[in-house]
Amino acid sequence: MTALAGPAADTFWAMSLRRWNAVCWVLFAVMAVGLVAMDRPGGGTYAALALLGGVVLCYAVLDRFPDNPVVRPHVYLSVLAVALGGLAYLRGNYAALFMVTLPHYWMFGRTPRASMGFLGLATAGTLAGSVLRQDGWSVEFFSETLVSTLIVVAVGVLIGLWAHSVVAQSTERARLIDELERTQAQLSEAHQRQGAADERERMAREIHDTLAQGFASIIVLAEAARAGLDSDTARSAQQLRSIESTARENLTEARELVASAHRPGQMAAGSVAQTLRRTLDRFAEDTALTVNADLEDLVCDQQTRIALLRCTQESLANVRKHARASTVGVVLARQAYGVELEITDDGTGFVVEESVGFGLDGMRKRLAELGGRLTVTSSVGDGTRVLAWVPTASQAPAESGAKA
Repeated sequence: MTALAGPAADTFWAMSLRRWNAVCWVLFAVMAVGLVAMDRPGGGTYAALALLGGVVLCYAVLDRFPDNPVVRPHVYLSVLAVALGGLAYLRGNYAALFMVTLPHYWMFGRTPRASMGFLGLATAGTLAGSVLRQDGWSVEFFSETLVSTLIVVAVGVLIGLWAHSVVAQSTERARLIDELERTQAQLSEAHQRQGAADERERMAREIHDTLAQGFASIIVLAEAARAGLDSDTARSAQQLRSIESTARENLTEARELVASAHRPGQMAAGSVAQTLRRTLDRFAEDTALTVNADLEDLVCDQQTRIALLRCTQESLANVRKHARASTVGVVLARQAYGVELEITDDGTGFVVEESVGFGLDGMRKRLAELGGRLTVTSSVGDGTRVLAWVPTASQAPAESGAKA
């Protein structure tokens, strides 16, 4: 068996040692007084005092200087075993010292194997000393000395093993608690890192879908307005008004992004059709493209409405920048299993598998957060179809539809 270690074991043995210290010192003093006062001076008395003095000296050094390099715990136990054997040979009143120092084998042995080894050595020494003192084996030795000594040792072994078992369980429990606390701290830190990463990704997606798209529109409108200053001032003036309107919308979007971090729970329901219609009207005005919209008037939660709006804005931005289309179709409809938003164009199309960029990936992630999905169908020369689907638990049907 390995040695018990850890704060629980050290605390247990330290407390036990302090409780036994007072008893041991009293016993040492009583035995010393008894040897001096009750026996006549002689070689046996001096030898017994020398053995007792050796035990007291080693115990005092170990107690006062536990980290000293000379009197280590095993040295003290060896001296104690020898002293008990010597006292058993010189005198018959060693039993009190044997019983009071019995816990020391478990306190200083630290492992059951070492403790029982030193205890066995002390037991064998005392029995051997008793046999020699009584000039061999006798009925008195078997009936009194041997039986009583073995009973005391057996009780000491049982108590010691029980104490070690308790300390082992306490140490293991402390280790498991410490490991659990470390795991919880690591998990909390990982959740914080993941939350921060998710928030950065959300903000990046929001900026891309709102401010970045607005700034791109402003650049396109500014270039068109500058090109038509000399030839079509009316058109340029209209484009300048669109630039101003887009900039105001971007400012509103920026304020909402900042405010969303402080009031994420404020999610008001609203009409998706009204929100999309304003976006489509602005797109048609800025690009002069034909926009055919069939928008069913749906009322849904704010998260779903924003997701559908961002998908629409991203799809229209792709049409503006890449498709070279003349007509855009938008259909919003409620199905039995959720809400569908379909956006098509008759542009040049592209190979979906070769598509790279933040836009489509951001749309997919935004819909996936709501349990929805995005399907993009396109091929070179055949236009593009974007289908966004979001599940809804319940939807209140509007009294009338709206078409634009």
